[in-house]
Amino acid sequence: MSTTSPAPEIDDPPAGPIEPARQIEPARQIEPGGEIEPFAGRQAAEEFWRADTGATTAEYAITTLAACGFAALLVVILKSEPIKELVTGVIQTALGMGS
Repeated sequence: MSTTSPAPEIDDPPAGPIEPARQIEPARQIEPGGEIEPFAGRQAAEEFWRADTGATTAEYAITTLAACGFAALLVVILKSEPIKELVTGVIQTALGMGS
């Protein structure tokens, strides 16, 4: 039993010459105590992410405020008399003490 599938048939092969594969630069050895050079795109990456500084903190703050507001609303709703009676009735029915 073979685990490989056959090569797909190509109806229209690409036209023109095939470009050679890019050469990959070999890894350089770093001497003990030597410094690592930053990669070329480091400055661009830092500039890109600099605009987001503090965004996560603000998102957490907004989420925390929303959660507190929702919790306060639940407390108000659950303290109302009709809801207390409803919850008590459900619990009594579930425990078999209801009529």
